[in-house]
Amino acid sequence: MIRRLSLLLSLLGLQTPLWAQNPPPTEAPSGFDTPTLVQSPGSQSQSNGLVEPAGDSFVLDQKIYETLHDVTTGLGPLFNARACSDCHQNPVSGGASQFTELRAGHRDPSGTFVNPTVPVNDGAATIVGRSIVNDRAVVPEAQEHIPAKENLRELRATLITLGDGFVESIDDSTLLAIAAQQRKISHGQIHGEAIQVPMFEAPGQTRVGRFGWKAQHGSLLSFVADAYLNEMGVTSRLRLTDTTTIGKVTSDPEDKPDALGLADIDHFTQFIRGTKVPPRDAALRASASGIAGEQLFLQIGCNTCHVQTIVTAKAGTVLNGGTFVVPEALGNKIIHPYSDFLLHDLETAGGIVQTPQFQDTAFKFRTPPLWGLRMRPRFMHDLRSLSLENAIERHQGEAEHVTRRFHELSDEDKQTLLTFLNSL
Repeated sequence: MIRRLSLLLSLLGLQTPLWAQNPPPTEAPSGFDTPTLVQSPGSQSQSNGLVEPAGDSFVLDQKIYETLHDVTTGLGPLFNARACSDCHQNPVSGGASQFTELRAGHRDPSGTFVNPTVPVNDGAATIVGRSIVNDRAVVPEAQEHIPAKENLRELRATLITLGDGFVESIDDSTLLAIAAQQRKISHGQIHGEAIQVPMFEAPGQTRVGRFGWKAQHGSLLSFVADAYLNEMGVTSRLRLTDTTTIGKVTSDPEDKPDALGLADIDHFTQFIRGTKVPPRDAALRASASGIAGEQLFLQIGCNTCHVQTIVTAKAGTVLNGGTFVVPEALGNKIIHPYSDFLLHDLETAGGIVQTPQFQDTAFKFRTPPLWGLRMRPRFMHDLRSLSLENAIERHQGEAEHVTRRFHELSDEDKQTLLTFLNSL
């Protein structure tokens, strides 16, 4: 019966409802269950049920995720933090934080964005084609300073990674369908862009980007390898070369396989894939204001981009250019990220491009998921919004009409909407 119904709906161009799918999807497990502990890291953590490689464990993955680096283990020469958990720790390992990173660049005479060339060692050396400008260095001679000609500059908040294994397990077709649907329902006002980005682990293969403020990565392994180099200066099999040799005392690649045959980037990826999605505040969610606020969220159109519900691909689906098979723990799961993971122009971006072939993304940002929102004291890509009201007001461009509807709400309704947001 279910199979016949699904076929009929497909012929009519309609999506099969969740209850009619066989087997029906189940809710992804939620919880802030990866406490950051100095003694015995990971010992009290609980995964989403992900099966680990032989000999590995979620506890070990988290321990390596929280490991502090120094120059003898590959830190730097340029870096922003000494461990993954330095930047992803609120309220537990894998969460967001108050940290920002610095991006810069300029436009050439043809209007094309160009990554900066940054002088170091008092101008005796330069670093060409930087993707990021690091705040810290292991020796004074390596410290970066932005040249005046690099006049496009942005601060970027570090993002929450809890639940990102489920995000990775969303099929490209689902995100493309969301993009098409939002154009339809907004009459083209909102037009999220899905870009096909390369994956380091699958040369020549691309996937719809979904990680990073510019959706510059489509897989978690690519994302963590890039972050290991750009945020900590640690090279790996996927990112082989440091940005400078000034102050460097180790040889590349610095991230080498352990006795299990797993490098740090593999453990980082396993840890993130094993995390649960951020939980909601149950009391606020069930309150009258929380329920009414969610209806206002829908009514004014916030959910066009901040999509409430997405279902991951079925277990066994092959993704990431053939390098990742969706496991049972992540497959056919219902998640509530409040994001479409697409790129939008809200007139807040500073013109930085991170995927060179998509110059049109200069003034766009990926919709950040709102799960875990209540754990953030500052908002937006640069953390310059100190209230949710200000964050909403800064939604212009594609979301201008939604912001206008927010302004038209009564003060009581605005507070009701904020109550809902504070439950996320």
